Amino acid sequence: MRKKIVIILSAFVFVACGTNERVSREVFEEVNKSMEIKKVNEADLIREALKWGNEISQEAQEQLIAALQNAIAEKGVPGAIEFCNEQAFPILEEVSKKYNVSIRRASNDFRNPKDKPLDYEEMILDAFEYNLENELQVEPNIQKLEGGEVLHYAKVIQIPGALCLNCHGNPETEISTETKEKLKKLYPDDRATGHKIGDLRGIWSIKMPKKEVVKRM
Repeated sequence: MRKKIVIILSAFVFVACGTNERVSREVFEEVNKSMEIKKVNEADLIREALKWGNEISQEAQEQLIAALQNAIAEKGVPGAIEFCNEQAFPILEEVSKKYNVSIRRASNDFRNPKDKPLDYEEMILDAFEYNLENELQVEPNIQKLEGGEVLHYAKVIQIPGALCLNCHGNPETEISTETKEKLKKLYPDDRATGHKIGDLRGIWSIKMPKKEVVKRM
């Protein structure tokens, strides 16, 4: 028998004694609805979490890329670095609030110390890096946290093209002097240079409350 997750939504209605007091039909129907038992198949839950994680990470990525491209067009690469320093986290916070999840980027080669991976993220990063180095399949995955009440979605972030090498590439040949000076000023402990196209840059790390995933099913 396939494992089921059972969620019971309960509600209590207190009715005072009295000959003229009655529970309205609306309240009665609402109680019945809230007391329904919703059975969720484990495999379906994981599939929905993966689908939702793909959608959220895609939206976050598109917002960041669009804002970054605008910053480069207006201020050049050094100005875009300053933009990332000030605006990347607020953009992710906005997406997090929109979906009632927690979304961030994590990397072993972090630039901003806030992107330093947590223990469970570090293990995922190591696994993704191993798969990429050995030309194995690298797919988004779901893990359970906090006793299964939180589902964690992870997806690789790779260096997509030459534009990114202007601030993540070889410091001697691909990063301008002005950009290096800006990086040194804003990120004195920067680890995010020396990359090539296709390299693992980090992961999207999204914590989704299980109850929020169930609501979508």
